[in-house]
Amino acid sequence: MKKSTITAVALSLTLLLALFFLLKSCVIQNTKPEDCEIIDIKITQITEGTSYDIVFHSNEFKSFYINRGLEQGLNLDSLKRKVLNKTVTLHLAKIMGGVTSNHISQMALSDTIIFTEFDTDN
Repeated sequence: MKKSTITAVALSLTLLLALFFLLKSCVIQNTKPEDCEIIDIKITQITEGTSYDIVFHSNEFKSFYINRGLEQGLNLDSLKRKVLNKTVTLHLAKIMGGVTSNHISQMALSDTIIFTEFDTDN
């Protein structure tokens, strides 16, 4: 009985530890341009998402978001005037295993950067 209890506790702790590292690897912080996939998309709709996110919808039925963009001082009406029905360049952050997320690390319209999370001090 003791051996099965110890095994169950050890297995539970191992699973919790694995879950912790899995979730931690999906958190996007301090993204660098070389850690992103760069795509060009035409923005067809801009909406407010959950947690103050700004969601950009493309003509290919895909959506991408700026995490907590409204809290960062971005404005839906201003963004609509700037990028709606235009083709923008997105830097999308990669997460665990090189999988590309829908998280926008940088958005540019031609040579104008609309939004960036990149450290511009260096």
